[in-house]
This record gives sequence, structure tokens and C-alpha cells, in this order.
Amino acid sequence: MPSQDTSLPYAGIRVVEFTHMVMGPTCGMVLGDLGAEVIKVEPPGGDNTRRLLGAGSGFFPLFNRNKKSIVLDLQDAAGREAALRLVATADVVSENFRPGTMKKLGLDHAAIARLNPRVISVSHKGFLPGPYDHRTALDEVVQMMGGLAYMTGRPGDPLRAGSSVNDIMGGMFGAIGVMAALAQRGKTGRGQEVQSALFENNVFLVAQHMMQFAVTGQPAAPMPSRISAWAVYDVFTVRDGEQVFLAVVSDGQWKVFCEAFGFADLAADERLKTNNDRVRAREWMMPLLRERLAAHGASELSAVFERHGLPFAPITRPEQLFDDPHLNATGGLAPMELEDGRETRVPLLPLTLDGVRPPLRLQPPRLDEHGPELLRELGYSDAEIAQRFGRR
Repeated sequence: MPSQDTSLPYAGIRVVEFTHMVMGPTCGMVLGDLGAEVIKVEPPGGDNTRRLLGAGSGFFPLFNRNKKSIVLDLQDAAGREAALRLVATADVVSENFRPGTMKKLGLDHAAIARLNPRVISVSHKGFLPGPYDHRTALDEVVQMMGGLAYMTGRPGDPLRAGSSVNDIMGGMFGAIGVMAALAQRGKTGRGQEVQSALFENNVFLVAQHMMQFAVTGQPAAPMPSRISAWAVYDVFTVRDGEQVFLAVVSDGQWKVFCEAFGFADLAADERLKTNNDRVRAREWMMPLLRERLAAHGASELSAVFERHGLPFAPITRPEQLFDDPHLNATGGLAPMELEDGRETRVPLLPLTLDGVRPPLRLQPPRLDEHGPELLRELGYSDAEIAQRFGRR
């Protein structure tokens, strides 16, 4: 696949990233998918994310596509010199080290801005500067302290969300900050420092529940025990133990729903006239609906809901999405080669530009795949590359 696509918005932008795990790499992935040249600086032995097991085994190929790899030992003078040469060529420098690490390495924003006043640096941290910024943060840590785990689990049983939501969104907000800084640079000619953080991202995620309390004076209940804003908005267990999510969220939809299933008695019941009436009646209404719908199969209910334009969803496991007809028909999954040579497919960014999904241009890089080429570009001779960096 071609590595350059001048039709993409950030073609010609160079991003140098010193990142690992999910948050920082997500920022680079977004910019890379949108056309930027993203150079991933890895330590000797490579990013540890390459070797994660279990829930982390998919991190590296997903968040490091459309990137180049170079190994530099930042604890070594030659490695730091090469890193400085590299960031001097960059439009954007991205990192997610512990606070103070980049300054110790001489790669903080103040230092690199002296080399390159147009550079934009983006730091991905646990917390924005303040009383907590010395703490070590993980996605699960901020979910617990930021109210998301409380809202996801049952009362008394806080539960993390089923995805690395803060890491991924924190990286996305880092990318949004970079985009804003690039636009500002177009006006001023100067770069700036951008910061994104897990905790503040999590607070943004639960802001709707904070504002619910501000408006109503009532604390938001965890999602499993919440008072829903809509009367029918739940998972139903139906024939053969199958499950399906069904929703009826407006008075018009309620009329359509009752007509579709022949529930004339419910349509005529004054206690169920409006959505708010039905919300107040959920205690007796929902068991009645569950009883009436239990004899139907999940696919049968889905077909009726789809035919009448009512919201519904099968209960799908992640691995089943590889066979999703919509994703496959719309090009939402791109072919990818894993490091061991196996072929798979990977979800692309969930957006289109002029009707086209930003493509997979570069496979997840093998360790130091582009190192010698980049070192030559930085002015090192083949002899220096062999002598100082042990590579040919």
C-alpha cells in the first residue's frame, strides 16, 4: 500500500512520538490515519506494548498502524543526539512519559522549541497540572475516582467500562489539541504546548451526570438502576433464552409499537399516554411487556422493529463484528498484516472525508523497520549508523 496520500488533510505533517500503551499511540494513530507521517521512537528491545498478553494483545497493531519505527536509546548520548535531530524536523512531538521525564532527556517543549519554534508538543498524562499530577494514573484508576465505574456498575459494585475509553478518548483529545495548534500556527507561525489527561477526560465523560445533579438536585443512579429518560429502553430475554435490545423512545414510536404487535389495550391505556407516563409506569409495564414479547424470537422481534423504523440491536460480541455485513459492505474494516505474518482486518477511523474512510497506508511497523532510512535522512553516514547505532 502507498505510504503517501496527498489528498489526506495532514499529508506533509511530520509527527515524532515517544509513546507506549494506548493514550499516546491513539493520538498518533488519528493523525497518521489522516495523512501525517508518524515516526514512532522505540527503546532498545521495542515498545513493551508489542509483547502484552490477554486484553492488551491487540493494542500494538491497532494503535500503531500508519506509523514508522526507529529504535533510539534515549539513555545514550548518541540516541539523544539523533532524537534531537529528529524532533528538529517535526511539526508535532507527542509523548506520554511520566511528568518531568522529557525535561530530563532535554526533549521538553521549551528545549525543542528552541530548536524549532514552529513545533507543537503534545503531552498525554494522567492529570493536568494540579494537586494530583504526581500520581500514577491508569484508565481504571480514573474510572474509579472519576465516577464512571460507579455509574457503570450496580450499586455497591463499581465496574470499569468494557473498553479503554479514557486512554482512547484522551488520545483523541490530544489529537484535537494538535489540530487546533496547527490551525493557530497557520496564523502566528509559532507552535505551542498541548496537554491531554485521563482524569479530565473521564470527568468530561460523566459531565452529563454531574449536570443532571445540577439541574435536578438528585444524584444520578448507576446505570443498571437508573431512572431511564425513556420508558422502553432495555434488554429483553426472549424465546430460547436469546437477548435483544429494544427501545421505544417517543409517543409516536409507542403508537407504532403497539400497532405492530397488536397491543391495542396498551395504546388505549390512559396511564401510558405519554413517555413520562410510561416512565412512571415502568414498574408494572415492563414485566407485562417482557411477558408478551417472551414468546418471540430475537430475530423475529428485530425484523418487526426494523420494518417499522423502531430502534433495536442484537447483543453482539466483539469478535462477531468481523462478519458484520454493514462494516464489510462500507469498507469499515481494512486488511492488516500482523507482526507474525498473519492476515486480519482492522476497524478504520469512524468517519469519512468526501465519502471515503481514511485508509490504512502503512502496516504496523516491525521494530526499527525505518530506522536506518530515517538516520540517513537526518545526515548520518552508513559508517556512523553502523558504528554509533549498531545498524546497517
